[in-house]
Amino acid sequence: MENIEKPEFLFGKKNYVVMIVGIIVIALGFVFMSGGGSNNPQVFNEEIYNWQRIRLAPTLVIIGLGIEIYAILLNPKK
Repeated sequence: MENIEKPEFLFGKKNYVVMIVGIIVIALGFVFMSGGGSNNPQVFNEEIYNWQRIRLAPTLVIIGLGIEIYAILLNPKK
């Protein structure tokens, strides 16, 4: 009989779970960034300068990217 090796994933289960959390945080940041437009181009909507779009959403995206970097560098053997 031949010794057939079972293929292994590049990352462990723990890495993939952390990656999914990071993707969810990034997606949430983009959801918070959306909106604030106006149906009439002649009318300016002040809602575009909401704290949610200016501060919270970019912060969530950056935190999500940090989580993704952590997930890549995480050692699944420990």
